[in-house]
Amino acid sequence: MACLLLLSAGTGVGAHLGRRKKESKSAKKKRNYMIITRTPYRISFFGGGTDYPAWYREHGGAVISSTIDKYCYLSVRHLPPFFHHRFRVVYSAIESCKSIDDIQHPSVRETLRFLKIDRGVEIHHDGDLPARSGMGSSSAFTVGLLNALHALNGHMVCKDELAQQGIQLEQDILKETVGSQDQVNCAHGGFNHILFHSSGEISVRPVILPPERLTNLNDHLMLFYTGIKRTAEQVAQSFVPTIEAKRRQLRILRDMVDEALSVLCGQGDLTGFGELLHEGWLAKQSLSDRVSNEAISGIYDAARAAGAVGGKITGAGGGGFLLLFVPPERQSAVRERLGKLVHVPFKFENAGSQVIFYDRDEDYRAAEADNQRRALAAFRELEEVEASPAATMV
Repeated sequence: MACLLLLSAGTGVGAHLGRRKKESKSAKKKRNYMIITRTPYRISFFGGGTDYPAWYREHGGAVISSTIDKYCYLSVRHLPPFFHHRFRVVYSAIESCKSIDDIQHPSVRETLRFLKIDRGVEIHHDGDLPARSGMGSSSAFTVGLLNALHALNGHMVCKDELAQQGIQLEQDILKETVGSQDQVNCAHGGFNHILFHSSGEISVRPVILPPERLTNLNDHLMLFYTGIKRTAEQVAQSFVPTIEAKRRQLRILRDMVDEALSVLCGQGDLTGFGELLHEGWLAKQSLSDRVSNEAISGIYDAARAAGAVGGKITGAGGGGFLLLFVPPERQSAVRERLGKLVHVPFKFENAGSQVIFYDRDEDYRAAEADNQRRALAAFRELEEVEASPAATMV
């Protein structure tokens, strides 16, 4: 089980360990930290739909997927006690709150509760790709935040634990209708064959390929943003509640995982992988009429006419990103045909969620505790002070 080793920025391992020894001999003074995590987004090739617990708890499931070099970044620190608020969360909105209960972002609120964070924190999010786009962005956020907050508390988190906590938060606490592959992908990283057992156990098996074959596959893939925003839950709700009625389709999707592995691990060209993607796309549309729509079908048909062998909408469907398998000699034609869409070049990545910055900050614990004992004067604008000159500040 791989774990993350947290090192102070700008120091070597020896210096870091030496400083830790000194601190252990001194008074047990707790430190504050600034943490930055980097968590990859993912693309899923085959088996999507069989990773919902409502299915695999009865029948088992499997997917082939990979993380890519597009990331969710989260910076976290204990908030210095010199503000009117105790929690600040910066994403597409900015929240400044006095209590965890006041936080509107559901993943932030429940992750802070889950880890029993009892001090004020500041959280900033930046992402390489748009949210609600089928790239596992919500799970990347949750996994990255868990990783960062564990590090803030001085804990090293194993990738299996990180994935399981992400699943618990999204499925059990937030009650979202989501599968289990995104959290595993984001935590572990890499090109993987992931098995979902009826016992609830999840096995992550790296797909071992010669480097040149993996590069060849990467060179045949193109990623386009359709510009259609949606949440995975919106689409999943259209078929997961009646998932038992979709046995035939899901078994076909599951079988394609083994077929795709045979193509990848064989000696022939990779065209069969693209053809399987097309078959999978047709099969997945039969799960629900929300998996695709007229706009998506028009884009996909145009890409196929220009030379794409196959493809799929990433994630649950309905919008977001379109992944295409295109022979390199046809890619310029496909790019021209889809000229109104954003093309996103990418490479596979292997690291998963990482702490990429870990540095100490001044310890404000005593000042924070002192402020909480006092009835502090409210922060005011100058105009308010001038309007009420008799109001006391002491």
